[in-house]
Amino acid sequence: MPGHDIIVVGASAGGVEALSYLVKNLPPDLNAAVFVVLHVPSHGTSVLPHILTRAGKLPASHAKDGEVIQLRRIYVAPPNYHLLVKPGHIHLTRGPRENGHRPAIDPLFRTAARTYGRRVVAVVLTGVLDDGTAGLRAVKMLNGVAVVQNPEDAMYSGMPRSAIENVDDIDHILPLSGIPDMLVNLANTPVEGEEDAVPEVIEFESDLVELDMNVLSNEARPGKPSTFGCPDCGGTLWELSEGGLLRFRCRTGHAYSAETLLAKQSDALEDALWVALRALEEKASLSSRMAKRMRDRNQLLSAQRLEEEVEDSQKRAEVIRDVLLKGNATAAEANNSKALEDEEPTNIS
Repeated sequence: MPGHDIIVVGASAGGVEALSYLVKNLPPDLNAAVFVVLHVPSHGTSVLPHILTRAGKLPASHAKDGEVIQLRRIYVAPPNYHLLVKPGHIHLTRGPRENGHRPAIDPLFRTAARTYGRRVVAVVLTGVLDDGTAGLRAVKMLNGVAVVQNPEDAMYSGMPRSAIENVDDIDHILPLSGIPDMLVNLANTPVEGEEDAVPEVIEFESDLVELDMNVLSNEARPGKPSTFGCPDCGGTLWELSEGGLLRFRCRTGHAYSAETLLAKQSDALEDALWVALRALEEKASLSSRMAKRMRDRNQLLSAQRLEEEVEDSQKRAEVIRDVLLKGNATAAEANNSKALEDEEPTNIS
């Protein structure tokens, strides 16, 4: 009887330090495979496997599409790919971003739960906002084990706090120092109970991240159409309500929690304000040049009208400039208040 031999870990801001500590304290004979998603820029270069290999006793590498899952290995999601767990192997996909990220934590947790059910241990570590919460709910729906870093112990408390507030029956809320021993104990504990039926919503969302055409064209999708548009593609967002967790997903698969969608809308509003500021500055500049030409030609009434437009545009631009500066200052203060923000193998079937 297998133990809890599928360990999936998600982290964001502050995650390099947390993950390094975690793997440093895992034994070389760990009876589990470990899968890691750390939010990294899609077009950046990740050296996380090198860092984790040096920090601990288990070999770490970027996951490869189709790679066979082995015990005592750490698989890291590469930049710009979602890491998915399939029966006995790994699948990488450049499917739609979730919560603004690719790789994202939710697809890893969700597919691991779908494939291995009770054998899964999902760990949410330090990070901002709430990626990982929906995936953790999927793990619990299939009777896996949920482990969350204590928010008071995390460098960034957003992700752990969201998981605790929105997922029922978290199994273990621990400081980082207590998580390695818990994972070892769980890996050595036989899994009891029969395999659970996979809920339709988990199957749907797991297939959608792979851009399955049957799912994309299926009109009978979970949730109900909302009044909001997708920040990434502009399509209608479907509203999904699971207990106290409110989420949104568009036809092509982009997914957002309510908190992430609000952050995205704030970014879009700022972009619109910059466009408006640029347009007003350009209008004031052009009107000023035209007014000067009118005065040079002694067309005083036309010059006066244009000068009034210059003054009006400058006043409007000043209002927008103040909004942008105050908004940026508020965001900086919020960020600073939180903290300053990467024996022989045994196959699993």
